[in-house]
Amino acid sequence: MADLCAEPRRAPVSSAEVVAAGGLLALATACFLSPQHIADGPVICPFRRLTGLPCPGCGLTRSFVYLVHGWWRDALLANPFGPVLVALVLALSVAVVAARVRRRPSPDLDRVVRMSWLRPVLIAWLTFAVVRIGVDLAT
Repeated sequence: MADLCAEPRRAPVSSAEVVAAGGLLALATACFLSPQHIADGPVICPFRRLTGLPCPGCGLTRSFVYLVHGWWRDALLANPFGPVLVALVLALSVAVVAARVRRRPSPDLDRVVRMSWLRPVLIAWLTFAVVRIGVDLAT
C-alpha cells in the first residue's frame, strides 16, 4: 500500500545546477557593487597577494561588475574573458532551467568540458594570463 503522507521524490541537484546557481549568484552580487569603486577595493586574490602578479582569474570580479552595469569597455579591459564566462554561465543556466521544466536530466558537465570548442578558449585564456604576467614583470 502506498504511503499517502510521503513527500514526492525530487530529482537530485546536479553539478550543472550548482555551477549555474553559483554563476548567477556572482552576477546578482555584481549588481549590488558600484562600478565606480570596484577598482578601489582590497586585493582578494591569494595568488596576487603572495606574488604581486595577476592570476588568470584576476579582473573577473571587476569585469562582472562592469558588465552588469553596462560598462562594456571597462569589462573587457578588466579581463576580456569576463564576458565569455558570463555568456557561458547564462547559457548553462538556460539549459539547466529548460531541463528542469522538461523533467529531463541537467547537462552533464563532464561532457560539456570535453566539447571541442572549449579547449581553444581555455588555451587562449591561459595565454592571456601568461602574457599579462609578462607585461606586469616588464613594468
